[in-house]
Amino acid sequence: MRVLDRHRRIPVVLAGAALLTLAVAPAAAAQPGPAPRCSPTVSERGFSDALNKAEHHGVEVGGLSSLAFDARSRAWASTVDNHGRDPARIWFFTDLADPVVARDPLVLEKPDGTPYLGTDSDNEGLAVLPDGDYLVSSETEPSIRIFGRDGAQKAALPVPARFGVAGGGSAGQATANATLEGLTISRSGREIVAAMEGALAGDVSASGDASLHRFLVYTTDRHGQWRLARQVGYRAEPGMRVPEVAAYGEDSLLVEEAAFDAATGNSVNLFAVTGLDHAPDVGPIANLSAAPARDVMRKRPVAELVNCPPLGATAPEHQTNPLLDNYEGMAVNGNAGGLTGVSLISDDNFSATQTTRVLNLVARLP
Repeated sequence: MRVLDRHRRIPVVLAGAALLTLAVAPAAAAQPGPAPRCSPTVSERGFSDALNKAEHHGVEVGGLSSLAFDARSRAWASTVDNHGRDPARIWFFTDLADPVVARDPLVLEKPDGTPYLGTDSDNEGLAVLPDGDYLVSSETEPSIRIFGRDGAQKAALPVPARFGVAGGGSAGQATANATLEGLTISRSGREIVAAMEGALAGDVSASGDASLHRFLVYTTDRHGQWRLARQVGYRAEPGMRVPEVAAYGEDSLLVEEAAFDAATGNSVNLFAVTGLDHAPDVGPIANLSAAPARDVMRKRPVAELVNCPPLGATAPEHQTNPLLDNYEGMAVNGNAGGLTGVSLISDDNFSATQTTRVLNLVARLP
């Protein structure tokens, strides 16, 4: 099995179709031609391994766990999850078709001016606020923090105590490394959604069903202050976690579900949720497994990415489909003609057996 050379760039595979301009920046897209299909409503527009094991001024690019467009930098941004005692960083790169590091990474700092480290933060989610500040979710506590464009922490959003990691005498019901991983902001910039990767212990049924997840929904008031408006319920497929969510409409979400099995590799499924603004508040419900089905948001299958044509991709570890990897970041990057661009980025965990890969798709979403 061939391991990718750390300096080699794999060009985006177009399969005879023009790459949508929305895969480069969130702008209007050209109508696509025929392309390899992952499902009846999703086609591939190509992939790139250009960032895999890349270095910038002696610093390795890796652990990329989120994806958001930063209009002020005219670049895509991605947080690094926890990596030893490395400082917490946001990387910036241009062109999702063939990404190149655009500038030095931004180091995220505590209010006292010292950097967050991989030992005290695990930054898995990223959104860019309308004023240009960076919204970052960390799985460690968990937390949702606001950082200025200089990397200094400015504020934090409230997170209910039961979302904390269980143990140490806390009131938390979350499992370590399965907390607030998905993060997105609505197109209007007035609503934030933070998704739990796993279920709270209090929401697991007596039979052990741990498929019910809570998403936190924040809204902004006329003074620009964020407040926790409600919690909404989401049911994942058995054995799947929720690594990312991406708003594609004012009350619509694209949800990524994922799993890993050593025998078969990664599984990544996409689902669409509409009517977010009408979803009931499940905050007062002690145990979601006892709640009626109407209290959980309805979802529609969009694609199982294991069914995508591999486009010549290779994988250093066993994968049923070598195009797949540990995709943990996802962004919606434009729409036109009823089609929406979707890009995913994989977290290589700084491992030789994983790849940093950008996968570009186009979807017809409900």
